[in-house]
Amino acid sequence: MTSPIIDSHHHFWDPTSGGDYGWLSGPFEPINRIFAPADLRPSLEKNGVTGTVLVQTWNDLGETWDFIRTAEATDFVAGVVGWVDLTDPKLPETLAQLQTSPQGKWLVGVRHLIQTETDPNWLLREDVKRGLKAIEAAGLVYDLVPNLPQLPSCIKTVQGFPNTRFVLDHISKPEIRNRGFDEWATLIREFRSQRDHVWCKLSGMVTEADWQSWTPGDLKPYVHEALEVFGSDRCLFGTDWPVCLVAASYDRVVDALQECLKDLSDSEREKIFGLNAIEVYRLPEFWERNA
Repeated sequence: MTSPIIDSHHHFWDPTSGGDYGWLSGPFEPINRIFAPADLRPSLEKNGVTGTVLVQTWNDLGETWDFIRTAEATDFVAGVVGWVDLTDPKLPETLAQLQTSPQGKWLVGVRHLIQTETDPNWLLREDVKRGLKAIEAAGLVYDLVPNLPQLPSCIKTVQGFPNTRFVLDHISKPEIRNRGFDEWATLIREFRSQRDHVWCKLSGMVTEADWQSWTPGDLKPYVHEALEVFGSDRCLFGTDWPVCLVAASYDRVVDALQECLKDLSDSEREKIFGLNAIEVYRLPEFWERNA
């Protein structure tokens, strides 16, 4: 049996729906349109992708409900990382409603766009910590999506929640275009002691590089550092489609990561391209037969 390939990070959106998509302007104007399952399917089929993880795009509970319904109706969506209000005292009830709904099995994780918060230590607030305890109790993953200023709070958070599964999105978005390796690497190495419960997505890199001139060689030092810190059993393949389209096609994102990982063994690549996502998110259609 061929090892499954899981794209652990992509989005759908409809800018006409009233969501918070104001950022789809300026250089992002080319992707200011509807992106739906039918738009992604050809790229998945061409690259042999078995399943995907659909990730929230704005801090809205309604989108979470929409996404788990989308997962129920879409054969390739294997799990959803949604949004809930971590500061809501009624969060346990909200999570219970989501998880016991007819589409509840598709909710595998939660994240909050912490880089939009004015406080870089937002994650360390007591009300947020209570929310993280509820996420842990519900058996869900928490996705961390920081820029560099929020990274120290992410490090403290994973240290404070050793029994929660965390996923670091987009290798924490280093400034590849500005050769921001050293400052990023110093911080990312702090996760080494937490690798038993923290995974890292090798995603989102092309939009942090120079959109017009990047090459796989620009990404390789960051990928190799992430592998050094987390290991091949804690890194995940993800495309960040359709955000990636401003800098690269779906195919080119896949090819670039394959180039960065070409020196790894087949078993290591199988983990990164699929098995690790199944493990951390416990994807319901894959978990039991691959655990």
